[in-house]
Amino acid sequence: MSIGGGGLAAGVAVAAKLKAAALGRKIKVIGVQSENAASYVPSLKAGKPTEIKTSRTIADGIAVAKPGRIPFELISKHIDKVVTVSDSEIAQAIVALLERSKQVVEPAGAAGVAALMSKKVKPKGNTVVVLSGGNIDPLLLQKVIGHGLEVAERYTSITVMLQDRPGQLVKTADAIASAHGNVVEVLHTRHGRGLEIGEVELRLAVETTGHEHRERVMKALKDAGLDARLDADLL
Repeated sequence: MSIGGGGLAAGVAVAAKLKAAALGRKIKVIGVQSENAASYVPSLKAGKPTEIKTSRTIADGIAVAKPGRIPFELISKHIDKVVTVSDSEIAQAIVALLERSKQVVEPAGAAGVAALMSKKVKPKGNTVVVLSGGNIDPLLLQKVIGHGLEVAERYTSITVMLQDRPGQLVKTADAIASAHGNVVEVLHTRHGRGLEIGEVELRLAVETTGHEHRERVMKALKDAGLDARLDADLL
C-alpha cells in the first residue's frame, strides 16, 4: 500500500498482521512510495527517520520528506518491504483503474497498483491493494490519462517531414490508414526551426493499441517513403 508520512500504512500493517496471527496465517505487507519522495527507503536503511529532499511528483498525497516517529517504528516492525514507482508507472495504473475497475483513484492512492503493474512487486497467492484516495483535479486527470496512454503506446505522437506539394497529406493519411491507425490531431506548418524552403512539418497524434501496433504504423509510413519519427525520439 501507499506510504507518505506512514500513519495509514502503519495502522493497516499492524491490523493485518494481528488478524493474520490470530488466524494462524503469515502474510507480507509491502509499502510503496513515489521514487521522487521515498523517505522511507533511506530511513529504514539508517534505522531512524531521515529527512530527504523531495522532487516534484504527481503523487503529492504521499510526498513527505520525513517519516513520522511513531509510524516509522510501526512500519519498521510490520512492513516487510518498501518499493518505489515512477510518475509514468503511476499514470498507467490510474488509466488501468479507470478502464478496468471504473474507479477514479488519485496518484498517491494508485501507487500500489503501479507497483504490481510494473512488477516491482511480484505477488504470490492472494494479493490485496489498498486504494487510498480519490482526490484528483479533473485537469490533472486529463493530463495523467494522456500521459498514461502515451507511456502504454496507445497514443502516439509522430512527426513527418514532407515536401510542400499536393498529395503529401493524402499519402501520409493512406499509410496510417493501411496500418489501421486512427489520426485524432494534425498540425501542418511551413514555419519552424530547421525547415528548408519547400519543406513542411506534419505533427500527428495517432491512436494505437500498443507497441506492436505503433511499430506497424511507423513501418507503413516508412514503406511509403515518408520521413517519419516518433516525437519521443526527437527529444
